[in-house]
Amino acid sequence: MAGDVGTLIQPPIVETASGRVRGAISDGVHVFKGIPYGASTGGSNRFMPPRKPEPWAGVREAVAYAGRSPQAPAAQQRPELATVWGSVDTLPVGEDCLTLHVWTPGLDNGKRPVMVWLHGGAFSYGSANSPRYDSTRLSRRNDVVVVAVNHRLNIFGHLDLSELGSERFAQSGNAGVLDLVAALEWVREHAHCFGGDPGNVTIFGQSGGGGKVSALLTMPRAKGLFHKAIIQSGASVRFAERERTTRLADAVLKHLGLRPDQLDALQALPLERLQEAVVPAQATLPRPRQPLLDRYNFGPVIDGSVLPGQPFDPDAPALSDDIPLMIGGTKDEAAIFLAPDDEVWNRLVTDAGLSERIAKVAGGAAADLVAYYKRHDPAASPSDRLITMLSMSNFHVRSMLLAERKAARGRAPVWMYSFDWETPAFGGKLKSSHSVEVPFVFDTLHVIGEGHRTPGSQTLADRVSKTWATFARKGDPANDLLPAWPTYEAAGRSTMILDDECRVVSDPDGEVRPVWSKVAIG
Repeated sequence: MAGDVGTLIQPPIVETASGRVRGAISDGVHVFKGIPYGASTGGSNRFMPPRKPEPWAGVREAVAYAGRSPQAPAAQQRPELATVWGSVDTLPVGEDCLTLHVWTPGLDNGKRPVMVWLHGGAFSYGSANSPRYDSTRLSRRNDVVVVAVNHRLNIFGHLDLSELGSERFAQSGNAGVLDLVAALEWVREHAHCFGGDPGNVTIFGQSGGGGKVSALLTMPRAKGLFHKAIIQSGASVRFAERERTTRLADAVLKHLGLRPDQLDALQALPLERLQEAVVPAQATLPRPRQPLLDRYNFGPVIDGSVLPGQPFDPDAPALSDDIPLMIGGTKDEAAIFLAPDDEVWNRLVTDAGLSERIAKVAGGAAADLVAYYKRHDPAASPSDRLITMLSMSNFHVRSMLLAERKAARGRAPVWMYSFDWETPAFGGKLKSSHSVEVPFVFDTLHVIGEGHRTPGSQTLADRVSKTWATFARKGDPANDLLPAWPTYEAAGRSTMILDDECRVVSDPDGEVRPVWSKVAIG
């Protein structure tokens, strides 16, 4: 018997194409961290498409997070918010960052659904190493394999040198999303080694991670590498086009004092020098043509090849007609971004101030929009109405446009949700803010602050994590913990409200939705 117990607790070892890796067992789940799926992106590999990892001899330890791309600093927040979301990744950054982590209930022939997580951070910052993304409970309780991916970000993943340099830099603007394709190819090759089914892969991501899902849905090179998709608070209808990205790259070179014929020197610069060029280069860019839809300066590039066209403009891509989609966001996305604004944080915005702020976003439609929201919720303060309106302009309108264009093709089903649960932290000032749903999806409420939880929050986490895993398993989120959930179609626009009491509503914000769509499209 003692020998049997010893066998059960032996660290798991898996053979990959590059060599053997040794993981660990956590709460009954086999966990492998920091597995390379690509070679270092430094030196002559900088700005180049990803390459296969260098093979290794013996057994490589895969028990600690590794891989954090050089990146811009995260958006400024109130200092006290650091305790709300749990600890963040503090690993050193480096160009040897093409790594992934795997959680699996069994190293067998279980053919479990595989869920590939793409982290947030606006293509500019973040990593897959956050404790909120720990997938032990999601994997064990729902019998799924979860893979979380690190890849190149910001100037390292999306500096478009194609019009300034030689042909070898033709794909430099999309290096970061080509990394994601390489990771998915690794999953296709290795899923069976970790008890997963390479024929049942779901990509899911939040915020910038949702933008990554949006990009993959329109990339020919990603075709067949995944079979379902979930976009959380990150719908991307449009990405930057060549004219804009070339102008940005030219500004980077000028800031660094380099000519287009000196790109070898650009590859040799220290990380810090390149990062110093990010902010001043972006400052030279004009306002985007469609500010509510055009996303990311250092992000995916519409280059006619890697990304042949805009992902969901004017229509959804036929390339992903066969991919079921679940999409949504949080009710009060903008609350976290407005938290540093003392006037909003202390609920001091006036009606006049609200009108002035919305005019900058909605132009001539501002007066009608302000009047609608005051009539719709007269008890709300101007500060709270500002949060609601900017949540619509910066997030919800893109999700609705993407969903309706995908549904209009009538090929694969679409499900829309809204996560409405409000955190009690800071007296409820954060409401249902951006990223509040993440620990519910991963079932990691235990890693965030006590003030961010309620007596019923674990019950909601049970529902949400099961719903995500159920969708990954069968392409339909319906399960016994939720009421019936119709697909999203133009006639009804059914939306699942995820809260302490979950329910379906038809066409939320239906009266004002067309106005916002018109503002966004221009």
